[in-house]
Amino acid sequence: MRITVLLTPGAAPVSPHAAAVIVDVLRATSTLTVALTHGAARVLPAASPEEAFALRRDEAGALLCGERGGRRIPGFDLGNSPDEYLPSAVSSRTLIFASTNGSRAMVAAASARRRVLGAFINASAVVEAVAREADVVVVCAGEVGRFSFEDAAFAGLLCERLAARGATIEGPAARFARTLAPCDASETRALVQGSSHGRALRSLGYEFARDVEFCAGLDRVNRAFEI
Repeated sequence: MRITVLLTPGAAPVSPHAAAVIVDVLRATSTLTVALTHGAARVLPAASPEEAFALRRDEAGALLCGERGGRRIPGFDLGNSPDEYLPSAVSSRTLIFASTNGSRAMVAAASARRRVLGAFINASAVVEAVAREADVVVVCAGEVGRFSFEDAAFAGLLCERLAARGATIEGPAARFARTLAPCDASETRALVQGSSHGRALRSLGYEFARDVEFCAGLDRVNRAFEI
């Protein structure tokens, strides 16, 4: 197995032979992992709100989900908080998802053979989901086209755990990300809470601070999901 890392979605093309792990710790892949755990039928990522509205015209009964600037988009059914994606809201529903960063990473990896949602909340399950792949690329959502510390740290954790199983870490981005990998749950919580994105979300109010706390939890969910 070889593992590479894209620190931002547009850093390089994604091979059609690769299994892509999409990472947006704060908050898209954490939120969608909760949604799928709670019975959502599928996720259709959209690069923009306009694309999301267009997709819904062909998807009767789908929910419009996502945010801009951290807050729910006007006219959307749900935002980007894990707390919103209760079974009563999402069970058996298609989610059309357009977030500032995460959905763009999902779209950027559309050429991959598989797209697995990755976050600290299901890190161990993600490792198991891709452990037998020959080629893994971790696509970090970043933050508006820039490097995101918490996403790179998750990529590093994945590199570290897969390297322990014999994977080859390829490229400077993967080697750099590996240096950021947290050692345990306490380090994970500290780095997510202390990241610039984590601090910015917490400044928006109590509900956002609660989301950051949730997303900083290691292995809260024991399943990994594909889109």
